[in-house]
Amino acid sequence: MEKRIGTITIIIYCRQIVGQVNEIISKYSDFILARQGLPLPDKGLSIITLIIETTSDNINALTGSLGRLKDVEVKSILSKKIVETNK
Repeated sequence: MEKRIGTITIIIYCRQIVGQVNEIISKYSDFILARQGLPLPDKGLSIITLIIETTSDNINALTGSLGRLKDVEVKSILSKKIVETNK
């Protein structure tokens, strides 16, 4: 199984959709190493950054699910090097 380490940055432009974003992130929690959230109500947005370690297929599934939500913008950066696993 080829895994990569990377980051996913999520920008949310509508506070009402934060619950849906959190629900999707929870479904993929097995490969999330760290999460940081920054609500910016005075600017009308929230930012969530995830550090992830998983396969490209899982990363694409997560970013695709989030990217289909209205008022959500998602970008990912992945390591070029494949992470060694013991499995």
